[in-house]
Amino acid sequence: MLATPAFADEPQLPDFTELVDTAAPAVVNISTTRDVDRTMTSSRQFGGQEVPEIFRHFFGDRFPTPPGGSPDHGGEPRRSLGSGFIFDEDGYIMTNAHVVKDADKILVRLNDRRQLEAELVGADEKTDVAVLKVEADNLPTLNLGESTDLKVGQWVAAIGSPFGFDHSVTSGIISAINRTLPQDVYVPFIQTDVAINPGNSGGPLFNLDGEVVGINSQIITRSGGYMGLSFAIPIDVAMDVAKQLREDGYVSRGWLGVSIQPVSKDLAESFGMEQAKGALIAELEPSGPAADSGLQAGDVILEVNGQEVDHSTTLPRLVGETAPGDVVELSVLSDGQNETITVEVGEWPNAGPHQSDGDPLRLGIAVQPLNDMEKRRLGIDHGVRIARVDPTGRAAAAGIRPGDVLVSIGQQPIESPGQLKTMLTNLPDDQTLPVLLNREGRAYFVAIRFGNDD
Repeated sequence: MLATPAFADEPQLPDFTELVDTAAPAVVNISTTRDVDRTMTSSRQFGGQEVPEIFRHFFGDRFPTPPGGSPDHGGEPRRSLGSGFIFDEDGYIMTNAHVVKDADKILVRLNDRRQLEAELVGADEKTDVAVLKVEADNLPTLNLGESTDLKVGQWVAAIGSPFGFDHSVTSGIISAINRTLPQDVYVPFIQTDVAINPGNSGGPLFNLDGEVVGINSQIITRSGGYMGLSFAIPIDVAMDVAKQLREDGYVSRGWLGVSIQPVSKDLAESFGMEQAKGALIAELEPSGPAADSGLQAGDVILEVNGQEVDHSTTLPRLVGETAPGDVVELSVLSDGQNETITVEVGEWPNAGPHQSDGDPLRLGIAVQPLNDMEKRRLGIDHGVRIARVDPTGRAAAAGIRPGDVLVSIGQQPIESPGQLKTMLTNLPDDQTLPVLLNREGRAYFVAIRFGNDD
């Protein structure tokens, strides 16, 4: 009598074939181009493909060349590749904000090889979510799941375009949930061991029921390729952002107006705490929502509406999820005593862009005010942040990008969006002026010719 192999009764590995057959038609390839001047070309380009901002932290200068890539030449359009998926039959597509950042043209390639130009509905860099819109009929869509139901150890799969190879499928398990990354405090990431590489960004992460539970966004690597750690944005977070982008064009977040730092073991001991946890208030914004609440520098915030602040990075997410105008109840350690303090949450100052692209001189930008903490971080005492750039406007022609801070025009300091619009309106026609920008903490001049003619 033959013995039964020991592995016969062991559980079988999951079969993803049905999932792929059903879901693949709604997964898309996204390519973008951005025209750049030779002087504006970044050194962080490889094979004609720009390294997305969010990957620079992880990839350094070892971004691989996609198939068919060619050396970069200043003045030629920059190209980037990513993935996305159709989540609404009216042509709405979800992807990462870094995939479409600064794009002048966005092309979406469908599973049936149709190529459509997409409109950017909105992008939120804090969560790395963007929504696109294409004009087409009878588009396939994906079913959305619940990321709050995920458990460590369960199987998941990804479909995307790593290195430009469309509809590549990889699988693995969830290795952690609610993971906070140092520069992305607004997202409780899903950590997986699914193989994710450049080009997978923006693609869907599926559970075994074929439902989207996340959007693949980042990896951590020392080599430039996948090393077993990949991170996805939970679909619940992404859909909340998408809803606001579709309805309002921007994302509104709660704001306390406090500068915080982690509680180290030594600080915890000095405060008489049994363990290091919470968010230590280092500074309060004088005009912020918390200024008159009773909070003070040196307080440690331990809970927000009963939810524990286990680390300082947890606080921005919990407050950011709160609607501006709502009242939150904070559990605080102050002068060695536990207190409960209520604060009416304000709106993050950079939420809604203040449009100035309708001015008669057609500079073609939308700007946001800077708060005091941002000014201190950048080492400036005035300026406005550029939220959007019209690709046909004067600012785009001069190389100005979203995220730049407009400091002065013709040596006149810019104090606010309203003051900028007044200044532009009153500038004489037909003259070229120096424009001072602050780009990631560095001063940068460009010249713009102002006038009413097009």
